[in-house]
Amino acid sequence: MAKVCVVMGSDSDLKVMSSCLEALEKFQIPFEVRISSAHRLPEETAELARSAASRGVKVFIAGAGAAAHLAGVIAALTTLPVIAVPLSGSALEGLDALYATVQMPKGIPVATVAVDGAFNAGVLAAQILALHDPELSSKLVHYKKELASQVKEKNRRLQELGYRAYLEQS
Repeated sequence: MAKVCVVMGSDSDLKVMSSCLEALEKFQIPFEVRISSAHRLPEETAELARSAASRGVKVFIAGAGAAAHLAGVIAALTTLPVIAVPLSGSALEGLDALYATVQMPKGIPVATVAVDGAFNAGVLAAQILALHDPELSSKLVHYKKELASQVKEKNRRLQELGYRAYLEQS
């Protein structure tokens, strides 16, 4: 059963949203991927949101650009956590999508990551699920240690090489 439902407004969003799927795969979290539009398929989007819990979904991740109503519509129709990924590609380079997702009305929260921040949406979903999953929590602890090690190694190389040589090798 899928624990995360990743939904996007268009197939053109899949390129950015694929990094979210990579994050979920990294933590071995089952997911389903859907294309649904809050504007073009409102009834289907409503059914997707309303039936999610019966499919085992615990968290939604919704990617949308421009008006970016997808996450908000889903959040209005379910009590499951919804994470929005505002997508670039519009004339405003995703700022319109960002504003649309962070300005939700009182009582309809949507967690929002950075414009095109799909990987972080996957990590955030993992953190939500890890609240009740010790094995997943352990994977996240290991992942955070890996991130710290990478930064330490980069600093070690910078100190060893100096900034000019480091830039040339990067």
